[in-house]
Amino acid sequence: MLGAASLAAATTQPKPLDARVKAAFLPKFAAYVNWPPSVLGAPDDPLVLCIIGRDPFGPDLDETAARQHVDQRPLLVRRIESTAGAGRCHIAFLGGSAKQSTNMMRDALQGQPVLTVTDASLGNGRGMVHFEVKEGRVRFHVDDALAARSNLGISARLLSLAISVKARTRMS
Repeated sequence: MLGAASLAAATTQPKPLDARVKAAFLPKFAAYVNWPPSVLGAPDDPLVLCIIGRDPFGPDLDETAARQHVDQRPLLVRRIESTAGAGRCHIAFLGGSAKQSTNMMRDALQGQPVLTVTDASLGNGRGMVHFEVKEGRVRFHVDDALAARSNLGISARLLSLAISVKARTRMS
């Protein structure tokens, strides 16, 4: 009985502040990314934000995403176990799992028009956007070169907010 009570208490504990802040950031990234028109579908089709593997956000992400629209498109949150189901994702938070590490997830999505987001607290593999808590604040790095290889454009405004940017290479 005591074990059941402690389990119930553990599942009702509030998320750490950094997880709630990341849940607020994640849907906002959609407004600063340009996808190839062929992957967006009809003008009122949703942008799909996938959590692949571990979900550190819970309902905080769903509540934030429900209030967001990007160019008249609603945001839809999907939770999936592996990258095998990631074909319709526009943004993918890579949480890693027992079957597929964050690095394996990132490699499986490489070259696809999916904005990959990772978190330093879940491993050192980096996606196009990589969360990090620095000096007590949630910050992020951007790998614009990786985004370019997936035919994604990241706005200068988002790049200016990053702690670091790996720039895309210029073609002469």
